[in-house]
Amino acid sequence: MGNTSGGTEFWESAFTEKQEMWGFEPAKSAILTSDFFTGKAVKNVFIPGIGYGRNAQIFRDKGMTVTGIEISKTAVEMAQKHYGSDITIYHGSVTDMPFDDCRYDGIFCYALIHLLDENERIKLIRDCYNQLSDNGYMVFAVISKQAHTYGQGQFISKDRYEMFGGVKLFFYDEASIHAEFDHAGLFEITEVSENFPFFLVKCRKESEGTIKR
Repeated sequence: MGNTSGGTEFWESAFTEKQEMWGFEPAKSAILTSDFFTGKAVKNVFIPGIGYGRNAQIFRDKGMTVTGIEISKTAVEMAQKHYGSDITIYHGSVTDMPFDDCRYDGIFCYALIHLLDENERIKLIRDCYNQLSDNGYMVFAVISKQAHTYGQGQFISKDRYEMFGGVKLFFYDEASIHAEFDHAGLFEITEVSENFPFFLVKCRKESEGTIKR
C-alpha cells in the first residue's frame, strides 16, 4: 500500500517494525463488500494493496478465489506465511498495473487509492475497471473529509495533506467521488465508519469496454 519509491520504503519499514499491525480481523468495509459480492455471485476477487492479507480471508471463507498486489515484500512474505499458496500475490506497486491479463468478477480496494496523487488515482481506477469482467463490480473504501485528520499536516494540494511521518492522504467527498468514478460505472456511495470515516464506492462494468483516459 503505497506508491512511489518513497511509498515503498515507508510501507516496508512499517510492516517490518509493526508486523501484523492491524491484527487479523477484516475491516468493516471488507465484510460489507464480501456480503455484497456473495449476493452478486462473484467468484474471483482482486485486491490491490492486499497488505499481509487480513482482508482476504473473509472472501475466501465465502468460496472466492483471491489475487492481490502488495508493494511491501515483508507484507507479501507475511501473507504467504499465514495463507500459503492459496492466495496469489504480485509484489509491486499498483501504479504498475496490470500484473496479469486476468479478468476479475470483483475488485476490492481498501484504504489505498487515497494514498495516491491525482494521476495515479485516475490510472488505478482505469486499470481496475479494465480488469473487470463484463458485469463485474469494483468497490473502493476511501477516507472521507469528515475524518478528524482532514486539514492537518502539510498541505500538498486541494484536499491532500502529508501527515503521519510521510503518508500523503487525499480526503474524498461526494463531489470528488463523482468526479473520479462517474465514468467507471459508479452506482452507489455509502458511508461506513472504520477507524476513520470512510466512503464505500461501488462501480459496475456494464459491458465490454475499457477506459482510455
